[in-house]
Amino acid sequence: MAKLSTDELLDAFKEMTIIELSEFVKAFEEKFEVTAAAVAVAGPAGGAGDAGAAEEKTEFDVILEAAGDKKIGVIKEVRGLTSLGLKEAKDLVDSAPKAILEGVNKETADAAKEKLEAAGATVTVK
Repeated sequence: MAKLSTDELLDAFKEMTIIELSEFVKAFEEKFEVTAAAVAVAGPAGGAGDAGAAEEKTEFDVILEAAGDKKIGVIKEVRGLTSLGLKEAKDLVDSAPKAILEGVNKETADAAKEKLEAAGATVTVK
């Protein structure tokens, strides 16, 4: 098998949905017995002096608790925040409570929460 360049890998990841990417990360962690969080905290220098950074939460999950009265608007927002198709987004909204985004930064999580709540949904960020 030919070795893929970093750019080729990134292009492949761009084509994946959030859910597919999440499944990939879990499989990667299991295969190599690592966690993505540990790699991010340790960083390239080993992170020996970053004990405080390990305690601060840097990844957040956006959880759709309920769609509310305006389900169609919520489905549209879910589609906008993810790369899900109409049926997948509808199924996700119908199965609430459900994670919409996982492992995103604080700004992305807050923006997603704001958009979903404006559409009428009940959302929590964990």
